[in-house]
Parts: sequence; C-alpha cells; structure tokens
Amino acid sequence: MEVNPPKQEHLLALKVMRLTKPTLFTNIPVTCEEKDLPGDLFNQLMRDDPSTVNGAEILMLGEMLTLPQNFGNIFLGETFSSYISVHNDSNQVVKDILVKADLQTSSQRLNLSASNAAVAELKPDCCIDDVIHHEVKEIGTHILVCAVSYTTQGGEKMYFRKFFKFQVLKPLDVKTKFYNAESDLSSVTDEVFLEAQIQNITTSPMFMEKVSLEPSIMYNVAELNSVNQAGECVTTFGSRTYLQPMDTRQYLYCLKPKKEFAEKAGIIKGVTVIGKLDIVWKTNLGERGRLQTSQLQRMAPGYGDVRLSLEAIPDTVILEEPFHITCKITNCSERTMDLVLEMCNTNSIHWCGISGRQLGKLHPSSSLCLALTLLSSVQGLQSVSGLRLTDTFLKRTYEYDDIAQVCVVSSATKVES
Repeated sequence: MEVNPPKQEHLLALKVMRLTKPTLFTNIPVTCEEKDLPGDLFNQLMRDDPSTVNGAEILMLGEMLTLPQNFGNIFLGETFSSYISVHNDSNQVVKDILVKADLQTSSQRLNLSASNAAVAELKPDCCIDDVIHHEVKEIGTHILVCAVSYTTQGGEKMYFRKFFKFQVLKPLDVKTKFYNAESDLSSVTDEVFLEAQIQNITTSPMFMEKVSLEPSIMYNVAELNSVNQAGECVTTFGSRTYLQPMDTRQYLYCLKPKKEFAEKAGIIKGVTVIGKLDIVWKTNLGERGRLQTSQLQRMAPGYGDVRLSLEAIPDTVILEEPFHITCKITNCSERTMDLVLEMCNTNSIHWCGISGRQLGKLHPSSSLCLALTLLSSVQGLQSVSGLRLTDTFLKRTYEYDDIAQVCVVSSATKVES
C-alpha cells in the first residue's frame, strides 16, 4: 500500500485582494401607516439611523460608504488593480523571497510584477506588499497567477503559487453606420457621415466623458454633436451626459477626404480606412474606463464607369413651364470615352432639346457640366428620369433614372404661396 507523504506547510502566507472604490450604502426602509400597531416607531427608527439621509429616510439612499464585499464586476477598458501581500507566519528568517504576478488571458500572458528582484530576507511577522495595475483589453476569462519562491534557514528552496480567476465583461455595445453625401464641387471631395450608436449594457449609469473619432491620415473629421447657444458650444445631450443602463445614444461625425489624397488617388474607390472611435467614461465613484474600437472601414460607393450627378435643380417648378437643371458627368473609368447623350420622355417629365447629340471625348477622371431644360405635364412630386449616355468606343449604354425629384405646382398655387 502506497502512502502519500504529508503535505509540507509553507512558512509564508499569500493574500491577494482586488482594489476597488467603495460604494454608497443602501438601506431597506421599513414603514407602516400611523393607524397600524407600530405607529410611528418604524419611522422614528429610520430617522435615528445614522446611515439614512435626513428628510429622505424612506429612500434607499445612504450617506455612508461600504467596503466591497466581493470581487464585483470588471469591464473591458477598466483598470484592474490588486493588492498582493506575502506574510512571514513562521518564527524564522526567510531568505531570497521572489514574488511574481502574471495575468493569463486567452491570447497572452502578462507579467504585472512591479519588481522582479528578490528580497534578501524577511523576518518573522513582516510582509512584502505590492500593488499591480493593468488596463483590461480583452473580453473573457482572466487568471491571475501569483507565485512565491523563497529559501528557508536550512537552505531548502520552496515554491508555491495560487490562481485567481475572474471574468471580464463587455460594458458597451457599439454599432456604426456610414452615409455617403455627394458634394457640389467634385466627386473626390464627397463627404462621409458616420453614425455611432453606443449602448450601456452594464447595470449602472455611466458618465460619458469623451466620445471622439480619430480619423485616418486620409480624412479630416468634424464632430456634429454640439450646438451653439448664446455664443456657447453645448453638446446636444445637455450638460449632464449620463447614459443609463440599456440606453443608447447616437453620435454623428462628418469626414472629408484630404486634398492631397484626393488629388493623388482621384476618385476614392474600394475599401478605405476611416479611423477609430475613442470612448472614455466614468462609473460609480469616478472609476474610469476607456475603449478604442478597431479601425473602421467603409466601402466607397461604386459609380460604375460613368457618374452622373446634379449640380443645380429647383425645388419647386410650375406646371407646363420649362425649368433648368445642371448635370455633371464624370469619367470614373481608366479609359477615354466618346459619349452621346439621349433624352427619353416619361409620362410626366418631358425633355426640351435635341436627343442624340455628341458630347465629345472625356478623359479618365475628367468631368463636364451640361445645362438641360425640362417641363412637367403632371402636378405633384415628380421624378426626373430618362437620361442615357452611350460610349461609342465600346457601344455601351448607361441608363440614369430617378436622378432627382421636383415638386410641380400650378401657376395659381405658385402665386398664392
């Protein structure tokens, strides 16, 4: 029969505690009506309770702070702080004490020890203290590994370690949407609008200290989350930017390609890097958290070989009276085109002019403007359609319908308005 040797007791004791800020004490009020048997007894007890707020005793709100009773939740972007203490419980001097603290995640192992040098000796009832800090950047299971090695008076080398496992939760849900806007000057300076939807998925309110967009080197950014009131810039969310649990807030940014990149690349195509969001918040008693998203990417809108955009069009036109629009045609391909313009009438919109006229050669990334005349035979909101461009080199036709909409009114309505 095999007998296991008795487990040797270590001379040193290891204690690990998470450092967090205290929380406000919350009391549970117990009340009754005056006609009940206790009468005013419960109310008087609450008024005498030092943990209640004077004048608001029945509210679950206290003036005292309480120390954390458990590990609590830790969220991505917050700073994990821990106090590590090694105490000599024996009556002999221990030598060459080395304390190491590593944080094991799903992807890496980090050394968090403030010092990797060994302590020469530790007398009885003395301790070695260390405080570690780490900004949490991964979601999921984290294991704090604390290892202690030392040498006894008899020269025996001893070693032990302890594991502390905790979960890192996701504090925010961030969703982004891109909107493309065509400018009036050139296709290479088209603006991109980014909408960021940020939701608080924790159980406590957050103070949103900063939500900004750090653009890539290709773009300039303008924040659209403030308004000018009485000469003072005020955020659209008010002076108190608190985000309650499960609430969502939208932030809007406008990005415009820098001139040097637009001129170098011409019309921006394909997938481009926009930038990344930088979010800073505070919770409870000022605990700070920060998140940075990965690089946001967008697919530049595809215009095909030829892009047709409107430079000028009236909002309202008079029934059966000609009106004018200005179109811009841009060659988005890498070859020269020889274009022919055809105009096809619809049931409500009629083109005035010669159809099938030659526009001439258009080189890559070049543009030309056309002034066209139309009239509408039907009232109401009408769609401008029926333009056709044919490249005589490749015998390829490009159709453009629903280019824009105009409001067609009668002449009497126009005069009254």
